[in-house]
Amino acid sequence: MQSVMFLTFQPNCGSGSMEKTASGYPMGEEKREKMKRTIIKDWKTRLSYFLQNSSTPGKPKVNKKGKQQAFIKPSPEEAQLWSETFDELLANKYGLAAFRAFLKSEFCEENIEFWLACEDFKKTKSPQKLTSKARKIYTDFIEKEAPKEINIDFQTKIMIAQNIEEATTGCFTTAQKRVYSLMENNSYPRFLESEFYQDLCKNPQITRAPQAT
Repeated sequence: MQSVMFLTFQPNCGSGSMEKTASGYPMGEEKREKMKRTIIKDWKTRLSYFLQNSSTPGKPKVNKKGKQQAFIKPSPEEAQLWSETFDELLANKYGLAAFRAFLKSEFCEENIEFWLACEDFKKTKSPQKLTSKARKIYTDFIEKEAPKEINIDFQTKIMIAQNIEEATTGCFTTAQKRVYSLMENNSYPRFLESEFYQDLCKNPQITRAPQAT
């Protein structure tokens, strides 16, 4: 369960007497630290890929069919807007992709995946599709030992289990609001402090060729 994985990386304040390796980490913790560093490196690589394959800020890249591609590098001014509200970040495709990759590095990407699944769910018109999507969201994110189980209280889980029997677009409203609040108050501030986001907000330095004498 990913939420449990995330907790395993929190500092253990009572482990001072544990045997340590040559690197200074307690045995077992060293492996977890290496795994975390690998994942962080992975999300930085993905975000760098977006940078390298994006067009000039303000000029969306267009494919042969005339459709705009998903990831366009924001200008520093546009990236700075993401710090004003969490909604500004989620409304930007590039910003959303960066935030998802950041959550993956923190082992809590199930939160944004659940939120996005709920957004898609609320747009569903067909009653049949509504029911099938509700059951999938429940089995993926809500039920005990779900592969992407989110951290919500027991009463909310019970209410959702009852609601999906006659699914409506409001089945997951309470859970979605709680997950949104969790991301806004915890992961979002850390994302704004991340090296990648800070780099996006910087104006590119202009290097001048030395003048001939």
